[in-house]
Amino acid sequence: MTAYLFRRTLFAVFVLWGAVTVVFLVLRLVPGDPAQLILGSDATQDEIARLREQMGLNRPLVVQYGIYLGDVVRFDFGDSYRYHSDAMGLVMGRFPLTLQLAVVAMVIGLVLGISLGVVGALRVNRLADRVVSVFALLSQSMPSFWIGIMFILVFARQLHWLASGGHGGFDRLVLPGVTLALPLIAILIRLTRSGLLDVVHENYIQTARAKGLSERLVIFLHAIRNALIPIVTVAGLEFGKLLGGAVIVETVFSWPGVGRLLIDSISARDYNVVQAAILLIACGFVLINLVVDVLYGYLDPRIRLGR
Repeated sequence: MTAYLFRRTLFAVFVLWGAVTVVFLVLRLVPGDPAQLILGSDATQDEIARLREQMGLNRPLVVQYGIYLGDVVRFDFGDSYRYHSDAMGLVMGRFPLTLQLAVVAMVIGLVLGISLGVVGALRVNRLADRVVSVFALLSQSMPSFWIGIMFILVFARQLHWLASGGHGGFDRLVLPGVTLALPLIAILIRLTRSGLLDVVHENYIQTARAKGLSERLVIFLHAIRNALIPIVTVAGLEFGKLLGGAVIVETVFSWPGVGRLLIDSISARDYNVVQAAILLIACGFVLINLVVDVLYGYLDPRIRLGR
């Protein structure tokens, strides 16, 4: 088990290093002068040259990369050129809103995904199963930005039931939460349905039925409990994806989280904020995956015993 945890931790470190390196290279190799973009078209060449020197853009790329890695290790990303405040502090200030949206989407996904998956498994090849399967297919195949726009047009503009965007009360959280949760619902429906169909014919399920237990007790006390092991693993991994996937949803619904800040900073070529935001999302994703790996190691005796 110790060797397993060491391997997973080492892999997480390499993933973070890869993420920060890709971010550095992409931002540096994108055409255009960030100093020119920040200062605007009215800036003089002297002003642009001073800003380039301040940002370190006049140094060789290898030197910039070395300085960048040192700053990442210290969690020092400098100040935002657009907001004139600490870049990581700015990102951390938006992170609770992104986390709130991801948690809401996860709760919606778990409740609806597992419930509909159970319905599909108990009504296999019947009308309810076909309806659930079509819903899962549509939820996973349609892009989030299109779903979000349709939700705004129908529920906010036409029916006036919910707010179209922004941050505030519960009515402003429903549409982005459901939009972000739909792909997760589709995954959990299929996983729950297939997991239940695999275990309902196992010997211990037949034994429980032979003892006279009702079908409801057999399903909810025995079948679902054993089918939940892979569901918990996938749900943990998907939660990390929700943090990154919130970028599109936050932009569509004007949700003031890390995702929208990231998009605005990319447009303004605000290097420091972009690097801080992506590193924070990557850290959250890697940390969640590491926790899931540890939990799976304890749940699976083959890993725990080093087999």
